[in-house]
Amino acid sequence: MEQIREFFKKDRFAEWVGIELLEASPGFARAKMEIRNHHLNGLDMVHGAAIFSLADLAFAAASNSHGNAAVAINVNISYLKAAFAGTLFAEAAQVSRNPKLASYTVRITNEKDELLAVFQGMVYIKKDKLDFA
Repeated sequence: MEQIREFFKKDRFAEWVGIELLEASPGFARAKMEIRNHHLNGLDMVHGAAIFSLADLAFAAASNSHGNAAVAINVNISYLKAAFAGTLFAEAAQVSRNPKLASYTVRITNEKDELLAVFQGMVYIKKDKLDFA
């Protein structure tokens, strides 16, 4: 679904922190972030905000992939394992969807497919159509 990938190229924050949307289809998205020095915290671990941002972009792409604007109303993240370098991936999958609300789970892994964090989010689905829909 190239149109949603093009749409999310307008996400200036994701671009600034180095997040790339790899794929998106209705209710699903996958993104990556290559760890750079500016992603590290004072303990030389990947900052929780960097991991959250990666998960949030995948969540946004998956939840907006149906063509209606979807905005987060609740999110939660659990950090399970530290990361220090390499490439991180976020894979968002739709859990449930009705006309107004949808729920997603995002798995954040490293290049060894080790689970680093789990993100859960809920969106409110607006009536507004996105420009790729």
